Amino acid sequence: MGDELTAREKCHLITRNLQEVLGEDKLMTILKERDLKVYWGTATTGKPHVAYFVPMSKIADFLKAGCEVTILFADLHAYLDNMKAPWELLELRTQYYETMIKAVLESIGVPLDKLKFIRGTDYQLSKDYTLDVYRLSSLVTQHDAKKAGAEVVKQVEHPLLSGLLYPGLQALDEEYLKVDAQFGGVDQRKIFTFAEKYLPSLGYAKRLHLMNPMVPGLTGTKMSSSEEESKIDLLDQKEDVKKKLKKAFCEPGNVENNGILSFIKHVLFPLKSEFVILRDTKWGGNKTYTTYEELEKDFATEVVHPGDLKSSVEVALNKLLDPIREKFNTPDLKKLTRAAYPDPSKAKASVKNSTKNSNPEDVIPSRLDIRVGKVISVEKHPDADSLYLEKIDVGEPEPRTVISGLVQLVPKEQLQDRMVVLLCNLKPQKMRGVESQGMLLCASSVGEPHRVEPLDPPAGSCPGERVYVEGYDSGQPDDELKPKKRVFEKLQADFRISEDCVAQWKQKNFMTKLGNISCKTLKGGNIS
Repeated sequence: MGDELTAREKCHLITRNLQEVLGEDKLMTILKERDLKVYWGTATTGKPHVAYFVPMSKIADFLKAGCEVTILFADLHAYLDNMKAPWELLELRTQYYETMIKAVLESIGVPLDKLKFIRGTDYQLSKDYTLDVYRLSSLVTQHDAKKAGAEVVKQVEHPLLSGLLYPGLQALDEEYLKVDAQFGGVDQRKIFTFAEKYLPSLGYAKRLHLMNPMVPGLTGTKMSSSEEESKIDLLDQKEDVKKKLKKAFCEPGNVENNGILSFIKHVLFPLKSEFVILRDTKWGGNKTYTTYEELEKDFATEVVHPGDLKSSVEVALNKLLDPIREKFNTPDLKKLTRAAYPDPSKAKASVKNSTKNSNPEDVIPSRLDIRVGKVISVEKHPDADSLYLEKIDVGEPEPRTVISGLVQLVPKEQLQDRMVVLLCNLKPQKMRGVESQGMLLCASSVGEPHRVEPLDPPAGSCPGERVYVEGYDSGQPDDELKPKKRVFEKLQADFRISEDCVAQWKQKNFMTKLGNISCKTLKGGNIS
């Protein structure tokens, strides 16, 4: 469709219902030459709610206008913002957001193949990006950084340094995503003007900024993931939607801070080009509105009753939510939802019970000091042709020396420079005169022929990152496992490789903050 429109028609689609555009003249200049490249980013913090339909419907406008659209899942930002997403939940929440945002887009008919999806950690940990963060930090004052994040970053009495870095990273994203424009809510305005001020100081172009108005929540204030009463969750059941809409602020004749009207204006009208008020025939019967202005006028003059407005929105909203609920009504996505957003009451009860009942003798996975390592060198043991002598970096000042019996099973070339998984708190043992300072964890086949594969950390892992079992990430490992206690051996009895080639203990995954520990092919195997 975008190819059939004039530059002015494209501009109208791109800017309709926006509250503000910074750089509209430049927008027209670009559209006369080519299609606009724009990105929208979302920090993967609290559960997305129905206000997310607002930017999604705007993204539909961008695509109709022929724009190249990138959606950024800002996982690193989620952690920097006062740890709204704890590090151990970051990967799970990013998976949840990616699945949910795609489901929302599909529910309003947006073709996913026209969009580019990317995670912040896909490029924000690169050498060039990190260097630009340092360059920017040498230019930005504490005052400017704090001011830029005032409407977005959680404000606390003693702010963390991470919150001051947040606006700079968002500014740099514009350059590293190679876009012409960034799209966001008007609450992002101070970050946008921060980017316009500081990117040219690094030699980068100033971008356009497109801003949506902030949609009032059900209580008349900003809809927020952290305020349960102000929002409708995208997975709320129909009875919950009815209950929340019934309580929503919608005063007769009052069009200010009315979240119900705002949702109709910014989501339902752009998607359907009309809205139907459903009401009993004794009150005039159904009425179809083809412009929002006409509906707002009738509500302001009390021709439309709040009860009819709410019940009509309830029907329209449930039509949007039904395919999302259906998609998430699978065992895998139910499990992902529970894991990404654990029930706080259960977490508190778990902590209380663990404090009450745990003791240093409990045989639990958190007692193991398992880390990601990188093989620096591999040589045959000087006194044993069947053994490898490996130097493995596990994030300490010096690499560890590890002896393994893999000579007949894994070629030396497959180990050199490989990322591996190492148990680091076994008591060091001398093997043919050389002390081994850890145990390389490998998957092994159950039957014949005997095959072995070193376990693989998730892509992007770094030496020294902790490996833990799902649900056992908070305990402290023993300084050294006592051989007589046989802690590792007792736990190892329940180590397995799943049918998906994921390393598990009692069907709970071994993982790092970036994802699961796995092997390549030995599904159903053991771990040794």
